[in-house]
Amino acid sequence: MDAKVHELLNQQINKEFYSAYLYLDFSNYFKAVGLDGFANWYMIQAQEERDHAMLFYTYLQNEDMKVALDAIAKPDKEFKCHMDVLEAGLEHEEYVTSLINDIYGAAYDVRDFRTMQFLDWFVKEQGEEETNAKDLITKMELFGSDPKSLYMLNQELSTRVYTAPSLVL
Repeated sequence: MDAKVHELLNQQINKEFYSAYLYLDFSNYFKAVGLDGFANWYMIQAQEERDHAMLFYTYLQNEDMKVALDAIAKPDKEFKCHMDVLEAGLEHEEYVTSLINDIYGAAYDVRDFRTMQFLDWFVKEQGEEETNAKDLITKMELFGSDPKSLYMLNQELSTRVYTAPSLVL
């Protein structure tokens, strides 16, 4: 495996674990303000991100590449309102998309088709993640100022259950 591709894949493990920390922080925010459905939604996001990190970890191990684990930074954003959290979520998903695209581009440059195929799932997943984040913002804009509607949205988000990724390595 090309050294740059290896380095970027290894860094992505840390970025995915950071994403899990960030979404746990979002879950904490919503739990503290009594929106358990939103807290559940972000708890599941955190679970997904941990699984994503492990997919990168396993991929590198399967390719007989060394995995180096780095410290995970503490989330440092302060939120003044619910919309701040949702907008930070979209911003973060767009950032992760750029990271996946950078890895894909590096793999493409060296004709690392195996890594490109591995990343195809993540490219699709990031499209879904950005759509979900945008949908939450839209719903909050539509319903967030009405307590009854916010209650119903919170109830909707409380029904989300965790589904492990179906990517086969």
